[in-house]
Amino acid sequence: MNFKFTYQILGFKSFKPRGINFWSIIIFLSSFFTSAQDNFAGLQHWEIPSKNPDRIILTFHGDPASSRAVTWRTDTEIKKGVAQIAISTVNSNFKLNSSTYEASTEPFDLGQYKGNNSFIVNYHSVIFKDLKPDKLYAYRVGDGKDYWSEWIQFRTAKEKDGKTEFVYFGDAQNNVLSDWSRVIRMAYQTAPNASFVIHAGDLINDGHRDYEWAEWYKAGGFIHSQWTAIPVLGNHEFWPLSKEDEYRKPSIQWRPQFTLPIEQKLSKKLHETVYSVDYQDVRIIVLNSNYNLREQTKYIEEKLKSSTAKWNIVTCHHSVFSPAKGRDFQYGRKIWKPLFDKYNVDLVLNGHDHTYARGHTPELNETKKDSGEIKTIYVTSVSGPKHYISDTKQIETYKKEGYQLDKSASHIQFFQVITVDKNKLTYVAYTSTGEEYDRAIIIKNLDTGKKKLTHKNDSH
Repeated sequence: MNFKFTYQILGFKSFKPRGINFWSIIIFLSSFFTSAQDNFAGLQHWEIPSKNPDRIILTFHGDPASSRAVTWRTDTEIKKGVAQIAISTVNSNFKLNSSTYEASTEPFDLGQYKGNNSFIVNYHSVIFKDLKPDKLYAYRVGDGKDYWSEWIQFRTAKEKDGKTEFVYFGDAQNNVLSDWSRVIRMAYQTAPNASFVIHAGDLINDGHRDYEWAEWYKAGGFIHSQWTAIPVLGNHEFWPLSKEDEYRKPSIQWRPQFTLPIEQKLSKKLHETVYSVDYQDVRIIVLNSNYNLREQTKYIEEKLKSSTAKWNIVTCHHSVFSPAKGRDFQYGRKIWKPLFDKYNVDLVLNGHDHTYARGHTPELNETKKDSGEIKTIYVTSVSGPKHYISDTKQIETYKKEGYQLDKSASHIQFFQVITVDKNKLTYVAYTSTGEEYDRAIIIKNLDTGKKKLTHKNDSH
């Protein structure tokens, strides 16, 4: 250590290492550096920020055919973030044609929440624009000099119609690193070319606790940086900041770590928690089922009424037809479901209830009998290790609202792969060991909107 230099930067004009004064400085410096180390006391090495980028995640922001957002984290020594991107080639020469983007950098104080160690990190975000449709891109993030991530690949959406495959997870929530990691990794093994992934809320248990976010990022590893994420705010990402605080707040990490579309017509409280994504033939509407529900009701109708997509999918955390005892999202069922009926929503994806249920609402004929056609498929699922038991009696009560249960399960970790191809939507639920558990297929008349449901696939 250069003591003279250190002495000067601390504000002393001259360096006179004599007697007690010199040793006082040594004791002070020792205390200073020990205090800095104490900020990381008890943390795993993969929790501690460094100059190297970590927690890299892709999200949608703008047209999926021509844009993507990426967000990552560093320590505060990296004050400027940079991202580079280029169309991939069979060799490494793609780097010669890369475009460079300067990042928006946001300091973030983890100490806002007493459950975290008190230190500051920097989050960096870039929105890639003017990309070409249906191209495989390679990107990397870093400081522009010495500290870079690896090159990571993703494919942009097609400009027009095209086959879309994506993955959907219900609650991960608990023991994410030890017990959920195998689920997301099996999902990647099953559908490596998935275009995006829906996380239907409760990604972790305590939405403000950074240790749990560290587990979530480590569990998924590079998958988070390659599959574009559509995160949904769950009730566990809507949590009081202290035991004394009677008010819930969205996770303090939510907006720094996810760069998501902003619906300007909505109140700021809902920004980046309510949004939509138009991916090829599919419109995905993401809702926040924790608060400001009335405001979202108008948004739902506007987005469904204006949709020109062949398929419309809605996702929110709380289950519209809850299969778990003591749970009842009445607002979703009484107010939102009629809009889903009116605008012929195809699929509703939920979490929250820590069990599995797939059912549908049938299309009734003039005599109020099942016409053999359907309106909407509703799915509640869970990907983590916390489980509740399906309440068959409660599910029975939904019959009067036209709901029919097709398949259910308890104490199984699931992931779902959904494929949309022209007039056909194929839904498959897999267990954590990669075995197919449930399959449903919608065949849709794209001219009339009429839909048939089958649980068989002739080509399977």
